[in-house]
Amino acid sequence: MSKTATFNLNETSSRLVEARELARPSRQEMLSRSPLVERFWNQNRNLLSEAWKEWERLNKDKLPVLDDSVIDEKLRNAVNQAWADPTTESNVSDLWEEVAPGVYLAQFFDKKNVAILRGFLEEIANADIPLRPPYGISLNRYGAMLDPRSDGYLAAPEFQAFYDQLLDKYMRPVARLLFPEVMGYDSQTFGFSIKWQAGMDTSLRLHTDASAVTMNINMNLEGEAFTGSEVDFHDPSTGKLNRLSFEPGTAMIHRGNVAHAALPITSGERSNMVLWLYGNGMQLPHFTAKTHVVDAAKRWTTPTEKKDSYAPF
Repeated sequence: MSKTATFNLNETSSRLVEARELARPSRQEMLSRSPLVERFWNQNRNLLSEAWKEWERLNKDKLPVLDDSVIDEKLRNAVNQAWADPTTESNVSDLWEEVAPGVYLAQFFDKKNVAILRGFLEEIANADIPLRPPYGISLNRYGAMLDPRSDGYLAAPEFQAFYDQLLDKYMRPVARLLFPEVMGYDSQTFGFSIKWQAGMDTSLRLHTDASAVTMNINMNLEGEAFTGSEVDFHDPSTGKLNRLSFEPGTAMIHRGNVAHAALPITSGERSNMVLWLYGNGMQLPHFTAKTHVVDAAKRWTTPTEKKDSYAPF
């Protein structure tokens, strides 16, 4: 190896070491929104991005490959067919069951292959690179911000490519199918992961999301049992709550203005990935009873707008 090559490798590797040696904000400082927390993420944004790239290169041989194989086969095949021929999109919508007013459920991740994604995220957790937890909801100890608009996000390039695929290829056209009025209010993305554990981060009060559409995907493996942690969805027409439970690999999708709450988890763990879509500058659609007619071919497209810098939290 030449001297130049050796120097470049050592210089890049030192960024990973430097990131691991950063003095990190305390949990209390993050909970209190101390000004130094924002400064920490802003000052180290480039360093952390470079550290994740280097970490991924150094660990490439042992990291699981993230691709479409983690998606449920029926959903994957129907979506691939619809991208090739949008007139077949009913095969996609038929997979989604309305389990509460305005709330749809389907098998999203393959029950067995979701272990590939979990394996990647476990390697991420062991990387010892600072990650910002989703403390907009609670300071979840094992969660991470996933979108580049967020401070301290998970900047590993392979994960980012997979994240973009989830939103662009799968979530957005499904959202447009089920909620036609979101078309034009779905160019911007946001996401985070979260883990509910008994005795730690256990629940979330009734709330709405600052999104046009929210998708909540369970990442539990088969056999990873938990009790409690059901999700209550408020039905504005009756005032009642509809209580729903997650199964491994299933996803729930709903408009952001649907009030919902996560009940306390009483045993085990529940791992989830939460994805949002909304318009430029965090614009949201006006949800009315008016029928929105959208051409199928337009649904199966990717927005051309650039990502902006607005972050919900």
